[in-house]
Amino acid sequence: MNEIIGSEIVRIDELGSSNNYAATQLLTKRLPEGIVFVANSQVDGRGQASNKWESEPNMNLTFSILLYPDFLEIIRQFEISKAISLGVADYLKELTNDISIKWPNDIYIGTKKVAGILIENSIRLDKISSCVVGIGLNINQQEFTGDAPNPVSLSLITGQVYNLGESLSNLCIKIDARYHQLRNGDFGQIDDDYIEVLYNHGRWSSYSDENGDFEGKILRVDQIGRLMIETRAGTVNKYHFKEVVFK
Repeated sequence: MNEIIGSEIVRIDELGSSNNYAATQLLTKRLPEGIVFVANSQVDGRGQASNKWESEPNMNLTFSILLYPDFLEIIRQFEISKAISLGVADYLKELTNDISIKWPNDIYIGTKKVAGILIENSIRLDKISSCVVGIGLNINQQEFTGDAPNPVSLSLITGQVYNLGESLSNLCIKIDARYHQLRNGDFGQIDDDYIEVLYNHGRWSSYSDENGDFEGKILRVDQIGRLMIETRAGTVNKYHFKEVVFK
């Protein structure tokens, strides 16, 4: 199996956002699939919606991957999010325990967030022509001063200090394996594995939506990426991103 993701790595000392940089590079030429743009220091990292990503320079992994998943139907574009999230989770599972994916694609160790993923797709002629995957993974950072409620780093959990180059290489291998699953159309396995590690899956927990607070149980995620939550009354609600809050 030829490695796609990480076959070429471009390191930049400082960037505003690695996703913005990758997208700009793509405007000028067609880049090889799987190329990774790594920012040693990312000063304006972006998360979902208007969220910011805090990362101390040279302490963590902040990078973007360029993909051309034109083999996927647009209706299946959330499969990219599942595959990438699973790749990150696979990497972390070899180093510590209690890894989960908080829908849609935050990576947790216990109740704390260790990684965030931002996926930006370009659509052309009913196909996903390109995809920029931004990943921020907290590796060695010891203190967090931003307003994020529950950040943690791998080092804070394990007490180890990690070589960032080796970490990136190993992480790319795990993500690449999941991307090959996606290319091979193995959606069933990806879906099953995603549900298995989904944060709060199958247990009654507290949530909030436009109608107020409620207790619910996550059942699964549908084909277009909506989170399906059963209420105590037996109703099953489907939520797009930002339509439900974990309490």
